[in-house]
Amino acid sequence: MIAENVQKELRAHASAERKKAVEWYFKTGKGQYGEGDIFIGVSTPDARRISLKYRSLPFEELQKLIASPVHEERSCALTILVYQYEKGGERQASYATAAGNGPAGGERQAVLDFYLRNRQYVNNWDLVDCSASKILGRAIHDGLQDAAILDRLVVSDILWERRIAIISTLYFIQKGQLEHTFRLSERLLGDDQDLMHKAVGWMLREAWKKDSTATEAFLIRHYPQVPRTALRYAIERMEEAKRQRFLKGAF
Repeated sequence: MIAENVQKELRAHASAERKKAVEWYFKTGKGQYGEGDIFIGVSTPDARRISLKYRSLPFEELQKLIASPVHEERSCALTILVYQYEKGGERQASYATAAGNGPAGGERQAVLDFYLRNRQYVNNWDLVDCSASKILGRAIHDGLQDAAILDRLVVSDILWERRIAIISTLYFIQKGQLEHTFRLSERLLGDDQDLMHKAVGWMLREAWKKDSTATEAFLIRHYPQVPRTALRYAIERMEEAKRQRFLKGAF
């Protein structure tokens, strides 16, 4: 189990045509949010299948993947980390002994620590979205990380750290706990990045599914500050008449 094998298998499934398409989709042009990101053109199903094949890859090999300039290699590393967190991993018991909280807890702590140390490589929206809630969000819920980290990340100058913060709250939304989502969304209403408006709107839409009354109250209370893109995402599942009222601010 070495990173080189993952890299070889990814390249064996690469497509020049797909590479061109995903470079456009992930905005890798000059001045765009994905500028400089390198794609080789591997489909999501192929990348996921390869990730699962190498799901026991040790941290020293995962480090080579997550620090790679190739997007699909970073994506594979994150898919593996999510799997290892969810399953408690297959690390040696020494990690658990050092953490002092049992084998599963120790394994999850090790994965979390690795993720946080390498978050500078979680640097496109799909990389954030596939990992933040499943690792950081769940770790906070599991008691392995203080929720204060979200309040630090949400004011970061780095776009992707702000996105990690708000997307991490998805795990809490799924548990019916919306406080983190509302608190961070309020702090992000003035964000100048459209990607953040979409992320906030997405989380508010998911919150609405769990508690429409509380989410609508949030939107009404902050209506003048809610970016239009965020609003459209947030109210997407409303019945049409109500959705139109929210678009017009006619509550």
